[in-house]
Amino acid sequence: MTKDSLDMIKREIRENQSPYFDEKDFEYYFEKNNQDVNATIYEMLIIKSEDSTISVSGLSTQDTSAYFKRLASRFKSFNSGTLQGG
Repeated sequence: MTKDSLDMIKREIRENQSPYFDEKDFEYYFEKNNQDVNATIYEMLIIKSEDSTISVSGLSTQDTSAYFKRLASRFKSFNSGTLQGG
């Protein structure tokens, strides 16, 4: 993975504002998605969108899952092929 690809992925998934992944995760998901940056961003945002509410001693944080799902929707690929009839 190039430094530019890594920087783009980190920027798009808002890793500086909301850290979630370690460095090995970026390489893993990049390879898993056949080195497709947009597919990697999409998958990592979906993972990051899991319920992120934290509750400690009666205090809770806001759930940010909808925010990360909205970001992920920008990177979702759509099949545009033609279906063959039977």
